[in-house]
Amino acid sequence: MQPKPAQHVRVATRGTTRDINRRIALNLIRTNQPISRADLARLMGTRRGAISLLVNELIRDRAIFEGATGDAKRGRKPTFLYIDSRQRCVVAVDIRPTRTFVMVTDLVGRQLASVTSFPTERHPARFIAGLTKRVKSILAEHKDLGRCRGVGVVVPGMVESETGRVLLAPNLGWSNLQLRDPIAAALGVPVQIENSGKACALAQLWAAGGANVPRDFVYVTVSDGLGVGIVLGGELVRGHHNIAGEFGHVPLNIDGPRCGCGATGCWEAYVSNLATLSRYFGRDLRKGPVASDVASLTVEDLIARARGGDGRALAALLSTARYLGLGLGSVVNAIDPSQVYIGGEITTAWDLIEATVRAGLAERALTSSAGATPITIVPSEQYPRLRGAAALVAASSFAKGLVA
Repeated sequence: MQPKPAQHVRVATRGTTRDINRRIALNLIRTNQPISRADLARLMGTRRGAISLLVNELIRDRAIFEGATGDAKRGRKPTFLYIDSRQRCVVAVDIRPTRTFVMVTDLVGRQLASVTSFPTERHPARFIAGLTKRVKSILAEHKDLGRCRGVGVVVPGMVESETGRVLLAPNLGWSNLQLRDPIAAALGVPVQIENSGKACALAQLWAAGGANVPRDFVYVTVSDGLGVGIVLGGELVRGHHNIAGEFGHVPLNIDGPRCGCGATGCWEAYVSNLATLSRYFGRDLRKGPVASDVASLTVEDLIARARGGDGRALAALLSTARYLGLGLGSVVNAIDPSQVYIGGEITTAWDLIEATVRAGLAERALTSSAGATPITIVPSEQYPRLRGAAALVAASSFAKGLVA
């Protein structure tokens, strides 16, 4: 067993066992609610009396509450336990190069209000001012949702965990940008910031609740850019500088098209939405001004054209699908996950591109079993980035710290 870095380890105290049991109980209630005390005791493998003490403490702290009663063949009817999200909410923000999306959830990630969006302002100060104004307006409109516990923000770039600084977001033109603290100061609530690929992986962990989620999986999100989140042993992989998983900037071909990061031939430069649209129009849309009809065409529009019989649109999608599969081959060879999740606009054409993606994966995978790694599509309607942003705030109440 490898030693853990000292800066990430807490020394055990008398209260450590109690704290761990609280977090275990909270996670089990969250993933199994509604749940009775008796069932919680069975899941935790402990005495009913000890569970009652723990549950009473959590109720007193307003972490959980008792709700409806259930049926019982004999004896007293059980009273079900729930995570107490009443009068508390989280604001989730998904920043993309073209638009920024905002959603309000409860503490377990359930959507409480309609998702809103606005054009992304590239100037950092103006963006922060506009975002905080909108968040304040949304919270003012929904006072019935209670107190905001925090704001989670995801960005298409690399983030320094300790400071919340955006180190590099090439598609936004941001580098070395302090984003977290100005937003927190303007809103007066805690703010958490994370890379979009990692946030999607966290959302998958959070949504699955630990019940059936694989312990080793990769999440690939294809949109304006390409993000990758990796989970190994049930833990999100961050690396020493929180940039682990940046497969989008691993080159498929060093002589390939220029990527937003400045390098050439990156995987992202072959499979992003802009790459797919550039392929359709036969020229790099990053270079020079484009006509309004070209600029307004989306990947969803392209998919509609492909379904309508536009052969050039279908060819562009299939070319992207091949590159997507080839890149997945490198990811699978490096990580050997038990599952791959893919999200993004292009997945709405999965029935058209699945065979091509799987063929590309099989071509590059080192073994036949690796080439057959299961792939699951995460629909855009599930808002994985926004749910990941919400989980950044909410999950801290349920996470287990390392102890020694």
